[in-house]
Amino acid sequence: MRKLLTESLTSGVRLEMIYLSDKKIVTQRKIKVLAIDDASFKAFCYLRGGQRFFKIDNILSIAVEKNRYIRGA
Repeated sequence: MRKLLTESLTSGVRLEMIYLSDKKIVTQRKIKVLAIDDASFKAFCYLRGGQRFFKIDNILSIAVEKNRYIRGA
């Protein structure tokens, strides 16, 4: 998980994340990591349209964003 967060931080790649808030609400978000601490990280959240702080322990699933368009032919 930290490897993906670090990759987003260094290369700017967008990630898709399923996140559990402190209020126990599950959301699916597309993010770009801006900074990483020991237990949390700051990211631009495309769902909310701004910077947000997330707890690493609250991530349920995370992966590199899938391409929305098929290239070729």
